[in-house]
Amino acid sequence: MISKTTLPNGVSILTEEIPYFRSVAIGIWVAVGSRDEADEISGTSHFIEHLLFKGTKHRTAKQIAEALDAVGGQLNAFTTKEYTCYYARVLDEHFDLAADILEDMLFNSLFAPEDIERERNVIIEEIKMYEDTPDELVHDVFANALWKGHALGRPVIGSAEAVASLSRESILDFYAKHYRHGQMIVAVAGNIKHDRVVDKLAPLFTQLNGPCLPRKLERPVPQQEITCRQKDTEQVHVCVGTQGLRLDDDQVYVLQVINTVLGGGLSSRLFQEIREQRGLVYSVYSYHASYHDTGLFAIYAGLSKENVNLVLDLVTRELYKIRSEGINEEELRRAKDQLKGNFLLSLESVNARMSRLGKSELYLGKVVPPEEVVQRIEEVTAEQVRSLAGAMFRADKLAMATIGSWCDVMAWKEAVSRLE
Repeated sequence: MISKTTLPNGVSILTEEIPYFRSVAIGIWVAVGSRDEADEISGTSHFIEHLLFKGTKHRTAKQIAEALDAVGGQLNAFTTKEYTCYYARVLDEHFDLAADILEDMLFNSLFAPEDIERERNVIIEEIKMYEDTPDELVHDVFANALWKGHALGRPVIGSAEAVASLSRESILDFYAKHYRHGQMIVAVAGNIKHDRVVDKLAPLFTQLNGPCLPRKLERPVPQQEITCRQKDTEQVHVCVGTQGLRLDDDQVYVLQVINTVLGGGLSSRLFQEIREQRGLVYSVYSYHASYHDTGLFAIYAGLSKENVNLVLDLVTRELYKIRSEGINEEELRRAKDQLKGNFLLSLESVNARMSRLGKSELYLGKVVPPEEVVQRIEEVTAEQVRSLAGAMFRADKLAMATIGSWCDVMAWKEAVSRLE
């Protein structure tokens, strides 16, 4: 059962009681990410995420790390383009401990100058490691090509130059501005009752008061950029795609079906055609990411330089085929079953359930019941798939990014010309 309480200061507390679990997951979701940063302070949200583990008025960094380890629990956090989440997973009997530690981290962190300098170096090394991982980096290069000049196109981790120049004052100012009551959601899932959660958390969050500025979101304008980053790599890493759908768009389930058919698994068209039948790649897949006011749909492939032109041609052929011919009933049925199976199996994870609560409240202001999700997937038709593919997969809407020793722009333009 899902329950929700909104505290007088605006903090939302959502719980899902699952009595047959022994664990509880608690996440504090803050509506701030790299999208909220100006160019010169890019990476601040991620930097703050690191710093909140470095010691508080009541606990050292070591004590924070040891507290949940000692009871077999897990403590972690992650930053995205639009939100940051701090979460813990423990046995139900240790819920109070997890809540106390997360509250202490969020509201009592020291931001000690020596910790900032030490963590600055850690993050710069993390950025260097990321730069040496082209199969991950290319997705940010692609986002920047699609949304050039917009904060959504920048990497969450920031740049080494920006991180090196961040002052303690600018970090504290950003924290004070964004870690406010109107921008926080607490999500709890597992073997625990809603009233107990509220009784525990309400006193911890009463200190969040004062004015809370409304979030300003400027929708990005998609570009048809081609970005080739030359790098000495064994493979060329390619990302092509277009603007997708926001999370609350009525057609988002249609796009999930399109994604599943095109590149969402081992039976997808791209995997079967490009890897299984032709052996041109090791990895090829598609994905869709949704944000408050837009989305991103992309196809990734990692391959040898001599095969890039052919693979680009094959990718655009599949885009043209799904746009002009749609999908058959067998593909539709298989995609629906795959989506439903993936979704329902994910509900067996207490962390996934907690994440579903937090993200749904953050983006939709409600939690869609699993039965409704399954129903919305079942309602997708082949005609809807063809119509949406026709609107999205057009030559004047596609962007491309590559990392490696390939940059044949004319080959890309020739491949994409069939979508004009």
